[in-house]
Amino acid sequence: MITATSRSSPPAERVRSASTRKVHTIELPGPAGRLEAVLNEGSPDAAFAAVIAHPHPLGGGSLHNKVVYHAMKVMNAPDWGFAWPVLRFNFRGTGRSEGSHEGTAEAGDVQAALAWIENEYKLPVVAAGFSFGAAMTLAACCGNGEAAGHTMDVRALVALGLPVRSGTARPEAPVYDYSFLAHCGIPKLFLSGDLDQFATKTELIEAAAAAGEPKHMALVPGADHFFTGRLEAMQWALSGWLKEQVYDPGQRSRI
Repeated sequence: MITATSRSSPPAERVRSASTRKVHTIELPGPAGRLEAVLNEGSPDAAFAAVIAHPHPLGGGSLHNKVVYHAMKVMNAPDWGFAWPVLRFNFRGTGRSEGSHEGTAEAGDVQAALAWIENEYKLPVVAAGFSFGAAMTLAACCGNGEAAGHTMDVRALVALGLPVRSGTARPEAPVYDYSFLAHCGIPKLFLSGDLDQFATKTELIEAAAAAGEPKHMALVPGADHFFTGRLEAMQWALSGWLKEQVYDPGQRSRI
């Protein structure tokens, strides 16, 4: 299903203040060395945990990226009704993470982050990523290579600003291949702006159409790749899909 979303007002109900929630800077073991990470604690009775991967490090991406931060707030802040623990991490060679950028092996960094939060919380996980982080998250959870997380308890995937091409005119610029998603049965959200510089609406629709069910695609009207001026609309679309797919406040559903 493909929908457009434009709602941008903040949540009307405030569950409780998040001022007592702790934020921890941690290190976790990765395939290329230690990975720098930040953990936002969740509610003691959280039904899920989440991991969010950041955009391309060669373009300045890090765990502090605005889209990553605002997506984290949806899943962690009690205002939105989830209050999950959320882990953000820096890919190899970014910030204080060890190693150096490779381009595809970063899917293994995603898998390491997923393994860490699963071991820490013993909860099913929602795996999300923005831009390059979305591509690596999908590869980590649905790919066929060594990094594919076939044993992980990932219940939903969120691809924010999924890139199809690098956005440059260089002949060697990468074009992302998502053919491996055809056999991926994990529920998937493809959420992008309809003015995304790294994937046209047609390219996004084609990428989502080729993915296995269940899946949902939402386009934020007037939003570019970074959801500039449209971050709240992105948050509403993300929150709505999560509530439909993975969360039942009355039953702590774990699909």
